[in-house]
Amino acid sequence: MHKIYATKKLNFWFDLKYFKKFSFRAKFEFFIGGKMRKIRKAVFPVAGSGTRFLPATKAMPKELLTIVDKPLIQYAAEEAVAAGIDTLIFVTGRNKRAVEDHFDNNQELENALRLKGQNLKADMVRSILPKGVECIFVRQPEPLGLGHAVLCAERVVGDDPFAVLLADDLLISQDKGMTTKLVEAYTKSEKSQLAVMEVNDATISNYGVVELGDDGKKVAGLIEKPSFDLAPSNLASIGRYVLTPDVFNILRNQPPGSGGEIQLADAIHTIAARDGVEKVSLTGERFDCGSVEGYVRGFSFVAAQQVKTK
Repeated sequence: MHKIYATKKLNFWFDLKYFKKFSFRAKFEFFIGGKMRKIRKAVFPVAGSGTRFLPATKAMPKELLTIVDKPLIQYAAEEAVAAGIDTLIFVTGRNKRAVEDHFDNNQELENALRLKGQNLKADMVRSILPKGVECIFVRQPEPLGLGHAVLCAERVVGDDPFAVLLADDLLISQDKGMTTKLVEAYTKSEKSQLAVMEVNDATISNYGVVELGDDGKKVAGLIEKPSFDLAPSNLASIGRYVLTPDVFNILRNQPPGSGGEIQLADAIHTIAARDGVEKVSLTGERFDCGSVEGYVRGFSFVAAQQVKTK
């Protein structure tokens, strides 16, 4: 009996030590019998025109450009699902119907494959996404920037925290995916989370750049595409986020920023000023598949990995 009591006591203190990491709100919801707010929704802005890849993207969405045997958007969707997300919200524009078709059932193709005895391929077509995962498509009527694209998803997201994944950023992780790490970090603090990587050359002017607090750790702000000389740090924001729903009100009232567009970076900068943003560093490889050079590098990397595993 004493042995059982000692074990329970040890487990209690272990759980308590772990439990202290969570926010006050999460603890409150736990004790009143509710559940901690899980990240169940992800927004995928896919309305961009992909002009860098013309003529390939004249009639095909850039998100369906393949990295060996899977389109870019599927890599991002699988990363979200692996993080426990079951509602995928795609913010689309003109000529993006093919993205919807990719995630929809194709009974004719499936039946044709089964008639040929190609059951493995038929099963693959059917299981593009696991059962229980819902895809929702929202239209961005005008190309008014990334922040505006996220704002278009407000009615579907509601008052829930949510992830944002940019399919152009192909992330290859050796362990858990980047979105999983962001979700885990959010669960502990319930603050917005920003994926970052180190950039130590002039290309940092292509990114939103993190402004660090006095302690050198906290995110005090996010500056959109500063010049190399004026970059506040070498930490660049990449295309993975977990955001709290208060970002919608900020975006709704935010004036246009860089390029005359509603910038998501500006909204994150506002949240950071309230001590509401944390960063999670990239582990693994990242390829900017919004550029031809980055796409070729990403394709080559994945192809080499697949050859090694065969």
